[in-house]
Parts: sequence; structure tokens; C-alpha cells
Amino acid sequence: MDGAGPPDHKPLDPAKFRDPLVTAAGDTRASVALDDLKTLWINTGTLCNLTCENCYIESSPRNDRLSYITIDEVRAYLDEIGEQNLATEEIGFTGGEPFMNPDMLQMLEETLSRGFRALVLTNAMRPMQRHEDALKKLKYWFNDKLVIRVSIDHYRQELHEAERGIGSWHRMLKGLIWLSQNDFCLDVAGRTPWGEEEAAMREGYAPLFAEHGISVDTNDPAKLVLFPEMDASQDVPEITEQCWSILNIEPSAMMCATSRMIVKRKGAEKPAVIACTLLPYDDQFELGTTLADSSKDIPLNHPHCAKFCVLGGGACSQS
Repeated sequence: MDGAGPPDHKPLDPAKFRDPLVTAAGDTRASVALDDLKTLWINTGTLCNLTCENCYIESSPRNDRLSYITIDEVRAYLDEIGEQNLATEEIGFTGGEPFMNPDMLQMLEETLSRGFRALVLTNAMRPMQRHEDALKKLKYWFNDKLVIRVSIDHYRQELHEAERGIGSWHRMLKGLIWLSQNDFCLDVAGRTPWGEEEAAMREGYAPLFAEHGISVDTNDPAKLVLFPEMDASQDVPEITEQCWSILNIEPSAMMCATSRMIVKRKGAEKPAVIACTLLPYDDQFELGTTLADSSKDIPLNHPHCAKFCVLGGGACSQS
């Protein structure tokens, strides 16, 4: 592992992450093969009702670099899963804010009616809340096959709002409480830029959920997901082939071993398949327009590959 040790918030060495095959020190860069496509992510578009302080995908009310994907485009990928006899279990929806996409409820119903689990990443605010009646119907029809993951960056209002803006806390809580009261299968996603230990973070969320009757087990890492922070400008070790044995990590544990994401770039004729939910704008991780095109090895040639996935142990899906 080239440059092993804590990054200490040094700026990224410009010699790193330049060559997809070789690290700056001349070692063979690690790559990850696609084992099985367990989770297919759909980026619904980068438009969002919030402008967060540190959004990895730069979502905002004005960023439409990734356009709204349509029900017909999503249906074509679901068809391909069947035609290719892929092992896909879960379809994840992320944004932007997914519930701003006008086809979102149709895409959910299509996904669930084909037997997939649907995981939706949302801020639980007004875009979701205006679909309460439709969501209750989907919950009635498909029960726990529909999973809603709500972003609560920190268990303290002031830190959550430092990221998401003044007023976002109570609007989020309204949606979260509604989901819990209506017995939706519910996850929560938090963030970790404040330097707290994971155990302390989990302990901090527990009284918040207890106060509002939120049925989320804070000790379950699949129910309260705490994501490592990402900053591509900070130094991080490059991951070499030797790192797997040094760190005692299997390549199959990486997200790109079991998942891909569909994006619709603004002005593009067709959606594209990319390697990772974290790298929507990096052309080197674009793999073609079909799922068949995307079954390629992925060189870990980005700081997020190292910090979030390999060293941080981060993963977005439930699979």
C-alpha cells in the first residue's frame, strides 16, 4: 500500500491516481472484478431541493448535469437483468433527491412488481412527503421490499443543519416520523466528518430515535449506516495488489464487485453504466450503455476508491 499511514489532511500528491494500471511508486494498482451484479443503482438526476455544504455529487436546485432518467429507460435495464439472467436482488435509487423525478413512483412500482428490493435514498422532506398516499399503497402491496433510507447527517440539529441548511432538521424529522409511524422498512444514513468514534455516534442517535419513536436499531450497521467522509483533494494511500493481503480485505468486499450505477448525462442520447455511485462525473469509470458492457475489471484509480471503500469500509447497498 503506497504511502501507508494516516493522510493527516495533507493535499493529494498530484502524482497519485494518474495511471489506471500503475501507482505513483510504480507498483501494480489494485483492481476489482465484477463477481455478480447484486445491486443496480439508478441515479434519478442531480436536481435536489437542498444545496448541501459537502455533497459528493454536487446536487442542488440548479445542478442538472445528470438529467432525470425516465421510466422507459429504467424499464430497459430491468429487462436486461432478466435477459442476461443476472443475480440482481436490489435496485437502489439515489439523486439528487429521487422524489423530485416525475417518474419516481412509476419506477418504484415497476421495480417492486418484478420482485426486486427497492432502496431509496432521500432527505424525507417535501418532495417525498407529497407522495405519501402513493407510498402507502406501495408499502401495502410490497411491504418490506420497499426500503427508505433517510439522510440524517448528525444526531444534533446544529450539525445536521450545518451541512443541509437552516430549517432542514424539522422538515426531515416530519418525514422520518411519518415513515416510522406507517411502518416502512427504514434505514438512516449519517456522516462522520466531526471525528467522533463510531460507538459514540451510534449512542448519540439512540435517544433521538427513542424520543420520536423511530424504529431504527442504532447498533445495526445496516440500519444506521455511517459513511466515511470523502475529500478528493486530501492525500490518501494508493491501493496496490499487495494491499489485499496487507489489510486482510477481499476485492469481493468492494462495492464495484457487486454493483453498478445508471446515469443520464445532460444532453446524452442514452443513459450510461458507471462503476460506482461515488464517481458520476469521472469518464474513466464509464463502462458503456448496457449492463453487458459493464462487466469489466475496475482499477482503483481514484482517492474515493481508497478512502471510502478500501480503507473506510464504506458501502451504499444493503446486499
